[in-house]
Amino acid sequence: MSFSAEFSRFRGTLGMGAVLCQRADPEAKGVVERANGYFETSFLPGRRFADVADFNRQLSSWLVRANNRIHETTKRRPAEAIFEDRGSMLSFPPVLPDTTLRFSTRLPRDHYVRVDTNDYSVNPRFVGRRIEVRVSLEEVVVTCAGTEVARHRRCLARHQSLLHPDHARALRAMRAEAVVTSAFAAAVEERDLSVYDRIEGVG
Repeated sequence: MSFSAEFSRFRGTLGMGAVLCQRADPEAKGVVERANGYFETSFLPGRRFADVADFNRQLSSWLVRANNRIHETTKRRPAEAIFEDRGSMLSFPPVLPDTTLRFSTRLPRDHYVRVDTNDYSVNPRFVGRRIEVRVSLEEVVVTCAGTEVARHRRCLARHQSLLHPDHARALRAMRAEAVVTSAFAAAVEERDLSVYDRIEGVG
């Protein structure tokens, strides 16, 4: 097992170390899993978040209380112990690494692009075209040949389908255009080619 190239670049930019736990090693992973379990059972239940910024605001408020409790193992308050830990920490670099996720795909017929478990609408007039997707903590932005064709606020919920009002209007307009085109095609008389022969005096 080894770190991915993306993660290696990320930790190199920050100058941070990392420990790769082996498979089936509960003792190594237990410390991290217990912390995650405490977070999931003490902070998350009953909360709703409008976006990432709202999540961070609520988390910061909760941490003030959580970090002033006596830790069961260390018998100390994390809010006090952190000052000692910071003495061994490095400061962030002047320019933080770009954590934006980027990928390219062809827009399917349903004109949605999937990010994590959520589907975000794209202008339906670009169905079948190659699109570029940029995903940050705050937004999902889609472009086609440099033209922006979708911009959504990032959704923290799971298994959601998000339709932008502009894309809904574009879809209705395309359907109306298709109806008009179909009606026009049906109204055009298909003339027998022998008519043109008679006009030219052929046959």
